[in-house]
Amino acid sequence: MRKTIFKKLEAQGLITNYNRLRKNRPPKLPKRVFIWDETLREGMQIPSVYLTYVERVKLAKMMDEMGIPIITVGYPALSEEERNAVKRIANENFKQASLAASASINKNEIDACLSCGIREIPIFTPFNELNLKYRLKKTKEEVLEQTVESIQYAKKHDVTVDFVLEDASRTPISDILQIFEAAVKAGADRLVIADTVGFLRPLSMRYLISHVRDGLQDLNVEVPLSVHCHNDFGLATANTLAAVEEGVTYVHTCVAGFGERAGIAPLEEVVTALELLYNIDTGVNVKKLYRLSQLAEKSFASPIQFHKPIVGENAFSYESDEHIHGMIAHPLIYQPFPPKMIGRETTFYMGRQPGRHLIENRLALAGIKATPLQVNEIARRLRVNQRSVDKGEVQMTFYQIKKLLRELRKGLTEEDFWRIVEQVTRQKPKSPLTS
Repeated sequence: MRKTIFKKLEAQGLITNYNRLRKNRPPKLPKRVFIWDETLREGMQIPSVYLTYVERVKLAKMMDEMGIPIITVGYPALSEEERNAVKRIANENFKQASLAASASINKNEIDACLSCGIREIPIFTPFNELNLKYRLKKTKEEVLEQTVESIQYAKKHDVTVDFVLEDASRTPISDILQIFEAAVKAGADRLVIADTVGFLRPLSMRYLISHVRDGLQDLNVEVPLSVHCHNDFGLATANTLAAVEEGVTYVHTCVAGFGERAGIAPLEEVVTALELLYNIDTGVNVKKLYRLSQLAEKSFASPIQFHKPIVGENAFSYESDEHIHGMIAHPLIYQPFPPKMIGRETTFYMGRQPGRHLIENRLALAGIKATPLQVNEIARRLRVNQRSVDKGEVQMTFYQIKKLLRELRKGLTEEDFWRIVEQVTRQKPKSPLTS
C-alpha cells in the first residue's frame, strides 16, 4: 500500500519525490535492514523507571508479533532480580525474535546470561584512551586479551555473540579496526559501533562507517555491522539512517526514543523512515507502532511529548483553518503519509476563530444543509466553547502534574547517600568525599 499511494501521485505528476531520484540513492544502501530493539535494557536506564515482569513481557511479546528480529531483554549481571526476570522472559514462547542479554568483557557476566538460557549475547567494552585511563584502568593489550577471551568463552557455549564497541564514535579508526579484527577472529558474529554520547553529525557518521567498513574489507573481515546512536544532540535517527546509507544492516532502537539521558534512536522514526523514505524492507508491522508506543508510555510512566514525530498526539492533528481546508481537499496536502499506515487517524480541532468557509465545507461533506444564520450560530458557539477553557486553570493543572512527576522521579543527592552510609557504618566520610 505504501508504494502504491506515492507512485500514483508521482505518476499523475501531482508530487515530486526527490527521495526516489537515482542520484540520491547511496550506492551502499542495503535491501534489508534488521531492527534490534533495546527498550528493555537501554530504555530501563531512565532514572526512576521500573517495569514489572508482566510489563516487560507484554512489550517483548508485542515486538515479537510486529516482526522485530532482535530484542535485548536485559542485563543479567546487574542484580539477582534482573537475572530472574531475564530468565523468565527467555522461557516464554517467542515466535520470531532472538532474545539477547548484555554482558561486559567478563566471564561472570557471560555466565549470568548463559544461566538465563539466553542464546545471543552482546559483549561490550570501550577502547579509547579516555575510558582506558579513567574507567577501565587497563592497557590496550589487557582489554584486547580480555575481549578475545570473553568472546571465545561465550562461543564455546554455542551462542550468537555481538561485539559492541562503546564510545566508538570518539575512538581512532585504527584502534576500532584493531579490536574489531580481534573480536571477529575470536568468533564475534556482528560488530556494533556505538555513538555513546551522541556526538557525531550524520556526515561524520558516514565517514566513520565507510572507513571502518573499508578497513575491515582490507583485513578480509566479513561480518554484519550495527549502530547504536544516542540522541544527545537530537541526531540519533539521522545518524542511524546515515549509517544505513553506508551499508549498516542492524540498527539499535528504543520505543519512543527512551533510554539513558536523551535516549537513543526511536524505533518508530527509524522504521517509518526506512520503509517510506528509503523504500527498505524492515520486516516490521508498522500498523502496530502506535499501539506499541502507547504500551511503552504506560509501562514507563513517562509521557511521550505531544509533538513527538510519528507517535505524538499532535503528529496528525490540525487546527489551522487553512490546513484543515487543504486536508479536506486532499489528505496528503498536509500529511507526509496516511496515518492509517501506522494505525492512527487524523484529528481536526476547530480553532479559536473558525472560518465560515471551513464550517460550510465540513457540513457539505457530512450531507448537512444549513442556512447562513445557522452557520453563523455554529461559529459563535464554537468560539464560546473555546473561551470556556480557563487558561489559568489549565496552566495550574499542568504545573501540578509536572511537580508530581518530578517528585515521583526524585533521585538521591550526595547528602542523602552519605547520610545513609553514616547510619549503616557509623563512620563519617572524610571531607574530600563529600566536597
